[in-house]
Amino acid sequence: MAELARAVALEPNSAMPNSALDVARGVSRLLLAEGLCSIVEFSLPNNRRLDVAALGPDGTIAGIEIKISVADLKADDKWPDYLSFCDLFYFAVPPEFPQNTLPSTTGLIVADRFGGTIIREAQRKTLHASRRRALTLRFAMIAAERLTRAFDPNCS
Repeated sequence: MAELARAVALEPNSAMPNSALDVARGVSRLLLAEGLCSIVEFSLPNNRRLDVAALGPDGTIAGIEIKISVADLKADDKWPDYLSFCDLFYFAVPPEFPQNTLPSTTGLIVADRFGGTIIREAQRKTLHASRRRALTLRFAMIAAERLTRAFDPNCS
């Protein structure tokens, strides 16, 4: 998605199909409205990267994998690697995505650049306390670093 983010104009034509960046924006808006704070492109300790990770006020960690096409979904066999790092796991797709092609065992969010809706709740599982602590600290460090770099892009 990082490559896509660099390639997409800041204000894409609204007639264009939704991109992963559009879906990430809508998911982030939805999560914030639901009381969760999100980070786009969150690196996990297993060298995988969630498209969006979110942290809830109770410590809940949600992982969101964005799919914008069926081909994208079929080519991805790594999403199960995310499950052991989330209390909740969702696929997020644009409105035009055929939802019946997604696994029924995960949560489902439909989103565009303006917002999103949870169509199917994710099944909650509980992370081990030590893993939750490590992920929460990682989340905080990444968020703080990104905020610092946004405030001062020339810092080293």
